[in-house]
Amino acid sequence: MNAATDGLLAACESALAGVRQARQAFTPGLSLRETGTVAQVVTGIARVSGLPGAGQDELLLFPGDLYGMAFNLDEDGIGVVLLGDHAGVRVGDRVRRTGRVMDIAVGDGLLGRVLDPLGRPLDGGAAIDTGQRLPIERPAASIMDRAPVGIPLQSGLKVVDALIPIGRGQRELVVGDRQTGKTSIAIDTILNQRGQDVLCIYCAIGQRASSVARVVANLREHGAMEYTVVVVAAGSDAPGLVYIAPYAATSIAEHFMEAGRDVLIVYDDLTQHARAYRELSLLLRRPPGREAFPGDIFYIHSRLLERATHLSDERGGGSLTALPIIETEAQDISAYIPTNLISITDGQIYLSPSLFELGVLPAIDVGKSVSRVGSKAQRPSYRAVTGDLKLAYAQFEELENFARFGTRLDDGTRRIIDHGERIRACLKQPELAPVGVPAQIAVLLALSQRLFDPLPLAQMAQAERAVRDAAAMIPAALCRRFESDHKLADAERDAVIALARQALAGFAPTGQDPKASAP
Repeated sequence: MNAATDGLLAACESALAGVRQARQAFTPGLSLRETGTVAQVVTGIARVSGLPGAGQDELLLFPGDLYGMAFNLDEDGIGVVLLGDHAGVRVGDRVRRTGRVMDIAVGDGLLGRVLDPLGRPLDGGAAIDTGQRLPIERPAASIMDRAPVGIPLQSGLKVVDALIPIGRGQRELVVGDRQTGKTSIAIDTILNQRGQDVLCIYCAIGQRASSVARVVANLREHGAMEYTVVVVAAGSDAPGLVYIAPYAATSIAEHFMEAGRDVLIVYDDLTQHARAYRELSLLLRRPPGREAFPGDIFYIHSRLLERATHLSDERGGGSLTALPIIETEAQDISAYIPTNLISITDGQIYLSPSLFELGVLPAIDVGKSVSRVGSKAQRPSYRAVTGDLKLAYAQFEELENFARFGTRLDDGTRRIIDHGERIRACLKQPELAPVGVPAQIAVLLALSQRLFDPLPLAQMAQAERAVRDAAAMIPAALCRRFESDHKLADAERDAVIALARQALAGFAPTGQDPKASAP
């Protein structure tokens, strides 16, 4: 017992000696840390005194692990945009600098996830840690690092791919009144990228949580989440989160683009983004301009959308295609924010409430829609079958309005109207049902050859579906020709037309089927 006690005492003395030695060798280090004080708290923002070394867009840490972003750098303090609920912030609370700007995790680990603009998961999954982060504010690629837009991004929508083509690296605005199908167009485009080696980012900005949940459910149901990242700043979130959401989503997309990948990003929608920025600016007492928006509202959207581009081969050849969505009021596309975005983007897809009410879905007004890249974003096979389609449709719409006055029409005018009605019927498409390239080529070829014209309108839906089903029998080698840069040979064109004729053989022309209802 004595020997054991002696051994224990010796061990304790040795440990104490080690502690004394470590204490004598320790030299306390002094570090400076800037701290400020909350002087004022308003919904979504805070005024902080102190922190003379803080920089623009620097992250500041508030009590309760709440982050804020330095927005206004004034002589007497800092205007801070809070990136969370302000309810826990009190006047007099201490605020400290973090020494870094707002950034977000990027990488393949984000695919299939739903997260907020701070990178926190919203899908109930594990915490996101990809090991790499990028600042949300990044300069756009220089002109010399860009390549022309020439590769199509197939949306799966016949009316878009045929008449308003979108190229990889393009910025195409989707504009229309509330509840006209703007989000549906974007979601259909995302669904059509399955198997196309295109990654997708869906950024919900200020949307209702129920609407975002429905979008995510549709993406999961159709297997699109495996190549999609969803960034959500709901309408109930702080305006600061709504403001940074599109920038965070773009940084995620740019990471993939710089790795040589093709990426599609959807901003749904920038109207809410502009309103959130207006709210923050007015609370920070920035001078208001037209419609109370601050003077730099154009700049915040232009610096965002200029990041969408097609990189040159020296930079990897990746692309970032943007589909910003904007909401109009009473079909007024000449309002402040819509005109700003129309001038920034490379074209617009306009959705008409009148067409929506008539059941013409998607309700795209071809006359007011335009792609400034145009046929350069189409394969030669598409250009061969859509060359005069838009002109024929425009003539039909003009004559249709004229015919409503009850004027007697000659045979030539009647044929133009009949053909236009078949074009409109063929371009109709249900939601969440994108159409592949071979099926689109078959339908468009049948339209250009006026194979649908003898059929009654009542049978058009079944006839168009029959042609699409027949396109499944097109040989794989010919399908690859559709996707290539080679023009269709006459023999290949005739083969597709023959398939369409065969598919339509079972439909009776107008006047032969007594049960067919006239238009």
